Amino acid sequence: MKNISRRDFIKGALAGTASMAAAGILGGCASGADGTTPVSGTVGSTAAATTAETTAATSAAGGETPAAGALYTPGTYSSKVDGKGGPMVVQLTFDENKITDAVLDVSREDPPNYSKEDLAEELKKAILEAQSPELGDAVSGASITRTAVSKAVANCIAQAKGEIPVEIITDEDEGGDGDWLGSEPEIADSEITATYDTEILVIGCGTGGMFTIAAAAEEGAKVIGIDRFPTGVGIRDDLGAVDSRYQKEWGTKINKFDYITMATQYAAGHINQDLVRLFCEESGAAIDWYGDRLAERGVELWHESGDKEDEARYEHFATGHSPRWSGSDDGSGNTLDGNKVLYDYAVGLGAQFDYNTKMIKLTKENGRVTGCIAENPEGKYVKYTASKGVVVCTGGYSLNYEMMEALQPWNLRIIGRNGSEPGAFGDGIKACLWAGAKMDETHSMMMFDRCALRPDQETGAETAKSGDNGFFWMGSQPWLKVNADGKRFFNESGTYEGILHADEYQKGHCHYTLFDSNWTTYAQQFKMHGCSRLYPFENGADPNIPYQAIEGGMLPGLIESGFVFQADTIEELAEKLGLPAAELKATVDHYNELAHAGEDTDYGKEAHRLTPVDTAPFYGAKNTGYVLCTMDGIQIDTTMNAIDTEGNPIPGLYVVGNDSGSYFANTYPNLSTGMACGRTVTFGRLVGKQLAQA
Repeated sequence: MKNISRRDFIKGALAGTASMAAAGILGGCASGADGTTPVSGTVGSTAAATTAETTAATSAAGGETPAAGALYTPGTYSSKVDGKGGPMVVQLTFDENKITDAVLDVSREDPPNYSKEDLAEELKKAILEAQSPELGDAVSGASITRTAVSKAVANCIAQAKGEIPVEIITDEDEGGDGDWLGSEPEIADSEITATYDTEILVIGCGTGGMFTIAAAAEEGAKVIGIDRFPTGVGIRDDLGAVDSRYQKEWGTKINKFDYITMATQYAAGHINQDLVRLFCEESGAAIDWYGDRLAERGVELWHESGDKEDEARYEHFATGHSPRWSGSDDGSGNTLDGNKVLYDYAVGLGAQFDYNTKMIKLTKENGRVTGCIAENPEGKYVKYTASKGVVVCTGGYSLNYEMMEALQPWNLRIIGRNGSEPGAFGDGIKACLWAGAKMDETHSMMMFDRCALRPDQETGAETAKSGDNGFFWMGSQPWLKVNADGKRFFNESGTYEGILHADEYQKGHCHYTLFDSNWTTYAQQFKMHGCSRLYPFENGADPNIPYQAIEGGMLPGLIESGFVFQADTIEELAEKLGLPAAELKATVDHYNELAHAGEDTDYGKEAHRLTPVDTAPFYGAKNTGYVLCTMDGIQIDTTMNAIDTEGNPIPGLYVVGNDSGSYFANTYPNLSTGMACGRTVTFGRLVGKQLAQA
């Protein structure tokens, strides 16, 4: 099968290629013109225009209307829109009266209930049946993607009717010139179609935005939240806190100065310690407040306890808190989530939400940020003015590969999967920089060692963008891990990112994880912390994913799809993974000797995590990094006020969550569960209250 890039997909659309595929996008049902199956997420039998059709479509750019009696000018038209995971290209082919074919590049989407192949096929079917942008309830649970596709369909129809110029798809989302910041858009006052006044404007209605909006509304402020998507993107679970009532009930005690020291060490001093202290002093109250909101809807919040006997070398801070959503009801028969809980609460207090509204730039008068210009659902420019302040919380830039390549290219070499929240395109950070703010000078991202690749796949951004990778949740378990030479090279018991950065010194920027048929027993013996734990905590708190779910579905699925291999001998496993058999067998034999002796004289792994690989069947996977978010952002002070390049606060501009900086560097302190999310909700609640009371 011939693989071609996203650029080739787009260029093929413009040049009239007969069949197209995007690297890592899996095949649709129809075969391509060369007898191959189209690659995934690209669905359509006549995937691109013929030369004649392209010529006809181009003529429409000059304002040519369809022939008499015809609804459309025949041809193939494309539109690029922002999907859940980044730019998404939709291409429709028309005859004189109807849409005859649809091709969708959904390679960057991550639907909860569909494979990328099924997502594209279902959307294609809905488009051809509807013959309009009204796609009904197609692809239930993927409303963000469906709404983006609807917008693209409307654009293509308008092009085919000659109502708007033909859209020329460019490669700007791939980024080639290195200018990730670009120039601030210039928008004339005459282009503004409406103005909305409020006291507090919140840009981005995710984890930080929802806490900010709810807290401001609770204090009686007039607050508007805008978001580029048709709904809030959700509130993360695993929220970190210090000194919550849940921790007090269990007896968890965390010394704030020990905690500040830990954060400083991970960041090598590249932080504002006052912000970490603020988190320690205020996060418990933020979690208690959220617990009250959940309790009002019948949802329990639990606290991740530590182990009374913890022999791990790295210190663990038991900070995590998560809701138990199972069995809850949002009033319409669906399970509740944090976004619904806080949305209902905030709306009940008078908050306004303007969804499908994309911030274009901030506005500034006399040195003060006064609001923003946004694009509304109809594609028209509108202005928001905020008398008390603007809070930017759009999620960082971990879906903007050009920006990541420019600021932290070393981290893109050790990833294979991107699990970022929707909207993390860097728009908020760029808008703040245009307004004169200062960004962190050290750049970092949060990564977990939970991506599995097939042996012939390479690590890096292209694989992550393709979506063709394995969700290897158990990758953080401290099993035996080796390099491409079949040799052990690192103490497997530590932080999730530690071994990923060690991969920078290994062939292929990856490692290989090996375990045996006793893995469920060993997983319970490891006493892992945070989200890597596969069985309940000592206080009964739930793990994110229990080992039973992995054993019953996730692991067999990874084996079936070729991301994990099972073998009866180590030599057979080596062959399947592409590792030198003799070297791997010698490594495993030596490791087993250490495990049976109960002492790791090579790397010092703790005895309870030093488990043998000696009972068939054996399992192995090629392992690399899984991106969650970027951690650097706009520098802020303890009121969340953005700092300018001279070190002074910018009046009216506040930043929360992954758009904000001054808090992390180098690597994520994952042994404090939910440290990033906990900071986001704590500071969001604080800035909402502060601005409302101003």
